[in-house]
Amino acid sequence: MGHRKLKKFAEVAEFPNVIQTHMFPEDGIVFPLKGNWKTDYFKNNNPITLELGCGRGEYTVGLARRFPNRNFIGMDIKGARLWKGAKAALAENLTNVAFVRNRIDFIETYFAPGEVNEIWLPFPDPYPGKPKKRLVAEPFIKRYRNIAPAGTIVHLKTDNHELYEFALEQVNEFSYPLLAQSENVYLDVPDIGTERFSLLREIQTYYEKLFQSSGSKIHYAEFSI
Repeated sequence: MGHRKLKKFAEVAEFPNVIQTHMFPEDGIVFPLKGNWKTDYFKNNNPITLELGCGRGEYTVGLARRFPNRNFIGMDIKGARLWKGAKAALAENLTNVAFVRNRIDFIETYFAPGEVNEIWLPFPDPYPGKPKKRLVAEPFIKRYRNIAPAGTIVHLKTDNHELYEFALEQVNEFSYPLLAQSENVYLDVPDIGTERFSLLREIQTYYEKLFQSSGSKIHYAEFSI
């Protein structure tokens, strides 16, 4: 492991806006912020948006800047990636931002029923040939339903056409209300509306910029669960 990455791991471990417990459900330990994020961490009663597989936290931080009256939590297993978003949030004194370092499989360890109000999935791993591991697959939707109230909105943004089509298939198969969809978010103002168009163009992840530079279309699906 390189020196720079080791340095980031060391810094992340000290960041006050990063939670690194590495607890597993079988531990039988109750995570202290579970059910108490608003009162004990954010010190307000604002709704919580969760970014899963947040990487460098571009959406967690970008949304927090845009919506100061909401709380935002990014979750990812890669500590060196979290470093960038967490450091930016601290530098800007964004008190409505937090990060959790752990696998997405364990979200029920960190959040109580009904605690999360919105979910973003920007450019998740498409897992070719492994549909059950995709973050829009039914096993994950069941987890989301255990931490979010009925009607919670899920946003998927991806360059992978197979993943986009799979998400739409899941929407149809399980009768999730489809709120918006786009084959190319940089062209589809009539289909997604001006507000979504602005939001989806304004915040870009590191990988999105790479995909765009190579000419890839950016797909978007928004549905409720």
